[in-house]
Amino acid sequence: MRTHSYKRSRNERRSSQNSGFTLVEIMVVVVILGILAATIIPQFIGTAHDAKVSMARANIVELESAVEKFYIHMDRYPSGEEGLQVLVTEPADAAGRWRGPYIKILRPDPWQNPYQYRSPGQHGSMTFDLWSRGADRADGGEGDAADISNWE
Repeated sequence: MRTHSYKRSRNERRSSQNSGFTLVEIMVVVVILGILAATIIPQFIGTAHDAKVSMARANIVELESAVEKFYIHMDRYPSGEEGLQVLVTEPADAAGRWRGPYIKILRPDPWQNPYQYRSPGQHGSMTFDLWSRGADRADGGEGDAADISNWE
């Protein structure tokens, strides 16, 4: 009986020493994870930019609607000097006609820059221009650096 218990403890010791992963096994797992990451991550890189563009478009539509409401009540569009701030704070010449605030907060665009406003507008049939300068934070641009506006 003693030999039997001796053999069991010797086998248990041997199995506990061999229970870890070998360097080759770990390397294979790391390579597989690297291949998966290399194929999946590029699909999500453009997603963040697309989400910001969609958000900027939605914000421009909301601001455009607020400017139109301002026009209905004030019988004029905000001047270039007033900008979009008159959608939140009452202008000096309101004379009881201002029914704002037309938006709760004047937020920056998704790239943390103010939305641009120009009245009278220079594009299309709109009487005002409203745009975000986009990812490059400069007027104009193409591709990912393009402006997002109410005239396109």
